[in-house]
Amino acid sequence: MADDRQQSTRFGPSGSRRRVLAAAALAPVLAGLPTRAGALPAGPGDGAPVEPVMTEPADWADVGKALGRTGDMRRFMYHTGFPRWDLTVFSRGIRVDPALALGTHVSFVRYADHSTFLMGDTVVTERELQSFIDVLLRYGIEPTAIHKHLLAHEPAVWWVHVHAHGHDPVAVARGLRAALERTGTPLDRPLAVSPPEDLDIAAIDTALGVKGYADDSIYRCTYVRRETIVDGRMTLPPGLGATSAVGFQPLGGGRAALSGDLAVVAHEVQPALTALRRGGIELVELHHHNLTDEPRLFFVHYWAVGDALSLARGLRPAVDTTNVVPMHGGVI
Repeated sequence: MADDRQQSTRFGPSGSRRRVLAAAALAPVLAGLPTRAGALPAGPGDGAPVEPVMTEPADWADVGKALGRTGDMRRFMYHTGFPRWDLTVFSRGIRVDPALALGTHVSFVRYADHSTFLMGDTVVTERELQSFIDVLLRYGIEPTAIHKHLLAHEPAVWWVHVHAHGHDPVAVARGLRAALERTGTPLDRPLAVSPPEDLDIAAIDTALGVKGYADDSIYRCTYVRRETIVDGRMTLPPGLGATSAVGFQPLGGGRAALSGDLAVVAHEVQPALTALRRGGIELVELHHHNLTDEPRLFFVHYWAVGDALSLARGLRPAVDTTNVVPMHGGVI
């Protein structure tokens, strides 16, 4: 508001007239845009944040049908994963397990105002990227970040974070399904995989100060931010869009490929980057996942290959630079 008042004072009535004329010129263009699927109108930013509410799997039956796959409940979140089992991706000579870094994950959350919030991270090849985003936009699903989670790798893969908020989650699910159908993403159930082996899990847990869990063939450890995170006016439940994820892909002989990200606020960025490099861990990306989160979160993606326990010990100081708590066994 202060900026608007300063602009009006500086430019006088002519400045206001120019803004009115500009808005009038844009009106026909905006009228031609597609309506967001189940979207809520953008209201004023005042008022208390809207809180998530607990739901049951039955509440999401129609969403599951629209997606073509039944998800699972993770407290407030109805979660569905679509691993890219169709892709064979190598990074630095390592074949990347889809469960490590090639999984599309989407979550739906119901709120006290009866609206539904979608947040997800989708995996597409470079050839699929533009048409995938075209379909998202057609259905009113917003891409909020486009980036990579891996260093040099073939084929080129991109990660697209998606948001949607409205009163028709089935319409959103249909739009997401339509976008996924423009890719090679397997829409049937994923193949059965073996649990992670040849890792000293107890020692890794001790080094990282958290009880991890098997996620398909990957051993995963997760932390959540201590703060309450708000996106727009929606309070994000712990574990949605504010987690630091650690994944170990066993390579045999106690070795592993390490891939994950740290959720950090601005003043934590440089200490986290420094600690990662001191631990011998490579930096991949520094970016946002969301557009309107508060406090503002950045995500530092990293990669390393070596003795799994040494990697865990090298990672721990970086985790300790951030304001997180362990999510034991994947449960908050």
